[in-house]
Amino acid sequence: MCSLILSTPDQEVRILLLGLDNGGKTTLLKQLASEDISHITPTQGFNIKSVQSQGFKLNVWDIGGQRKIRPYWRNYFENTDVLIYVIDSADRKRFEETGQELAELLEEEKLSGVPVLIFANKQDLLTAAPASEIAEGLNLHTIRDRMWQIQSCSALTGEGIQVRTPASPLLRSTTSILFFYYFIYIYIIIRLLYYIIISLSWL
Repeated sequence: MCSLILSTPDQEVRILLLGLDNGGKTTLLKQLASEDISHITPTQGFNIKSVQSQGFKLNVWDIGGQRKIRPYWRNYFENTDVLIYVIDSADRKRFEETGQELAELLEEEKLSGVPVLIFANKQDLLTAAPASEIAEGLNLHTIRDRMWQIQSCSALTGEGIQVRTPASPLLRSTTSILFFYYFIYIYIIIRLLYYIIISLSWL
């Protein structure tokens, strides 16, 4: 079944990119799209980018994280396949706030069971908390209803985000990318099984 899925061209995946303001969401998105990050302005509404990668068409919705915008996040929950949540690892004063927002997202019915990839961003700063500390502080180990992964990264340098191709003939990927595509593969398998079951029910 996996070979069938992998051979299907341009599977579309809807990705929701959320997090508090100034967390680095837009910079991270531009890194994923291999775009210039020298001029970044706060997202007042939302950005949409389609990224072709590994045989997938990733439709990424980057929603602003300002407090006044967060109530509108729920308008974008429908049909989300993967949730990416970005945390500013260096802004320890907002850990409680970002944890509360994440917890509320995980309680949303329309996001039930949606895999979540958490980027512990700004690891290039000396004041950044390690991903393990953030995971413990946010009690991520208590998540039981979905796949999740927390990954250290720097949207500024691309560390922990970009797929690397070294001089050797072997293609190596960062841990975040591996888990990211693992989420996508599982989603497609589940969706395919669902359609098979529905089709059989009509026989």
